[in-house]
Amino acid sequence: MKKWLILLAFLVILAISSSMTYEQQSIIPELEQVLANKPFEKQLSVLKIPYWDTVVSVEERGYFKFVEFLIRKLTHFVGFGCIALGIYFAWGKRRFAAGVAIAGTALIAMLDEMRQSFTPERMMSGQDVMLDTAGAIVFVGIVVLVRKIHCKIKDK
Repeated sequence: MKKWLILLAFLVILAISSSMTYEQQSIIPELEQVLANKPFEKQLSVLKIPYWDTVVSVEERGYFKFVEFLIRKLTHFVGFGCIALGIYFAWGKRRFAAGVAIAGTALIAMLDEMRQSFTPERMMSGQDVMLDTAGAIVFVGIVVLVRKIHCKIKDK
């Protein structure tokens, strides 16, 4: 039961965060304070990330908006990775737990993007769904791999 509550907590956090407008979520003022010296600006300036019909870069957006973009995308990856783990562990030792966790997370990501499109200043993004699903694959994949290695070591 506790495992399902953890998953529910992740889903509540997701629902709250994707209901917020861009302005409500913006961390640019904090980044301007914390990263006032613009660390790694030269290294970050090399990155050019295709996103929607544009290329996101320091040159195109500016240092702080670019760093915020990276943080937002990392949050997608990690957040949906955690949701996938929540599903994986809540599902238990039943068959296809990894597949259910990844497919379930992909479905949640699609539904979340669709719902998010009704929030002012937000839009639906298939690229975010792919990023969310990649987070699910990586997080669940790591757990499955660690469990297999642990079983092999335990069997010896």
